[in-house]
Amino acid sequence: MTALDAISIGSLFGMGAIALVMIIECRRLCGLARIIYDRKGAAPDPCVRDVENMELRSALRAEKAHVQQLQRKLVLLQALPAAK
Repeated sequence: MTALDAISIGSLFGMGAIALVMIIECRRLCGLARIIYDRKGAAPDPCVRDVENMELRSALRAEKAHVQQLQRKLVLLQALPAAK
């Protein structure tokens, strides 16, 4: 066996090792991608839920204030014909 044959065989083993590592990493990344993809549909992040809750609470407060304002106007309008 000549020196060139030894270098060729060594290079072949090196490329095989690199290919094996790449296959292992690819399988690991595909598994992680699958986990992330499955998790996205499961539930929203807690911070998104918190922001949505704050927005809903704010809208509810605004609606309650609007209802109170309309009730006050109703009381005033009901009292108006009685004064005549």
